[in-house]
Amino acid sequence: MDPYVILIGAAMLITSILLSPLSSRVGMPVLLIFLAVGMLMGEDGAGGIRFDNFELAFVIGNLALAVILLDGGMRTRAETFRVGLKPALVLATLGVFITAALAGLCAWLVFDMHWMIALLIGAIISSTDAAAVFSLLQGHGLHLNERVSATLEIESGSNDPMAIFLTLMLVSLIGQEGASTLADGLMMLVRQFGIGAVVGVAGGFIIVEMANRVRLTPALYPLMVVAAGLFVFAGTNILSGSGFLAIYLAGVIVGNRPVRMMPMILQVHDGLAWLAQLCLFLMLGLLVTPSSLLSLAGSGLILALALIFVIRPLAVFSTLWPFGFNRRELFFISWVGLRGAVPIVLALFPIMAGVPEAPQIFHFAFFIVLVSLLVQGTSLAPLARKLKLEVPATGEPYRRLPLDVSAAGDHELMLFPLRGDRWNEPRPLGQLRLPENTAIAGIFRNHECFAPAPDLHIGRDDVVAVFAVSNSLTELGKALSGRPTPEHLAERTFFGDFVLNGDALLGDVEQVYGIEFDELPPELSLAECFAKRTKGHPVVGDKVKLGPVVLVARATEADRVTKVGLKMTDS
Repeated sequence: MDPYVILIGAAMLITSILLSPLSSRVGMPVLLIFLAVGMLMGEDGAGGIRFDNFELAFVIGNLALAVILLDGGMRTRAETFRVGLKPALVLATLGVFITAALAGLCAWLVFDMHWMIALLIGAIISSTDAAAVFSLLQGHGLHLNERVSATLEIESGSNDPMAIFLTLMLVSLIGQEGASTLADGLMMLVRQFGIGAVVGVAGGFIIVEMANRVRLTPALYPLMVVAAGLFVFAGTNILSGSGFLAIYLAGVIVGNRPVRMMPMILQVHDGLAWLAQLCLFLMLGLLVTPSSLLSLAGSGLILALALIFVIRPLAVFSTLWPFGFNRRELFFISWVGLRGAVPIVLALFPIMAGVPEAPQIFHFAFFIVLVSLLVQGTSLAPLARKLKLEVPATGEPYRRLPLDVSAAGDHELMLFPLRGDRWNEPRPLGQLRLPENTAIAGIFRNHECFAPAPDLHIGRDDVVAVFAVSNSLTELGKALSGRPTPEHLAERTFFGDFVLNGDALLGDVEQVYGIEFDELPPELSLAECFAKRTKGHPVVGDKVKLGPVVLVARATEADRVTKVGLKMTDS
């Protein structure tokens, strides 16, 4: 192998990594930086590298997306399925179909091309991209309410089968492969979803059993999980199912079951997912010819803006209105219809099938992805805050270290740095209220370790080492977190000064606080108020305005609000 290839590839990776901090400083999606570096080193850029191996690009693109989906699946909490699964699946199927049809109609009206080619473009750009959605939601540090975040994550991880089905069916129809193509296409859709779901879930449970039953060197567990995930991905594709759906579901199963060395697995997979995104977007940047985009800019911009401002909102509002979303949530979900690597990878299908208009289709897809990342990606965080969809985040430990000892069970060693104004005044360690089955391991201060003692004072910049299980993270975060919080997300500002049980009756609240609720009967509980307003799926941050007060859901269990904050309205 030519050493210059390795040298240039490594230089591109280093450059992209060093430029990534610009993302948070200028509000630009980091994926856009990776694309720009690839384009700069490409045929029309300073690097002058000519890369047109579409078959290799297709293989690398599929592998990278598989790794990203596996990591995203492992970070998706199963509890979120109660509020996000049904709307996400409707959006991932019917929503994708509506998007493809309307985008195809728009392309046919704007471009001078055959209507089937226009529909093919619509199908290619119809699905949102998991890599872009996961990267932007996590990269901006957004802690959205569960109804919105769950819907977006599950949709982006499960909408590829529908887009692939529409793309392959249209490629086959354009190639005139027979009158039975439509029927075959419908069977392909059933196989994509059915086989993908079954193999993905089964594969996830098998991976869990392998990780828990086989004793390995700790560093090998993450490698085993990614190798097994790719085995599930490839095996599902061989069986004509959706490998993307299968590996995402396998990740969900692995991430929500007790798995040995899970913190290390997640930590390593975070790096693997970043490497996959880097390689994927750098390669796609090399693959495109920027000069070819200029001739498409006018018509491409019309389609891209129509997709962002008209087509995606129509698909979202027409499919999600029965599920209890409010208008702010629907508007935000409409805006997060991010296009990323998936449309560009799908645009490789026509090239490999020999469709005459394939190069033009590829550049249209690439241009629309660029516009989507620029317009939607840069405005994501400000819009979420403007629409008041953020909820207070619990403090996460700086580091989680697994204890690979059977006697320790599910306990981990977690390190919590004490930051923020609340720790300016030192306090005795004995005053901390920690969850059950939790123990302080030690206190680190100025390169020294102190044994825990009730009268030991702890304060700002100390690091508390705790033995705890993962389901104690929320309570630990509240007890030990002290990171600066925006004023509007401070607990008392967001939830109010009073905390009530969800079982409390409106009549009792009226008597205690001297408030009259004329809208609802007094025998109704606070939890039932939220159930009525949210169609049975309340989440933390939901609000119910009753006369002079606002009730804010503070904690939920299953589909019931257990803790309610009460605050007075501005009036």
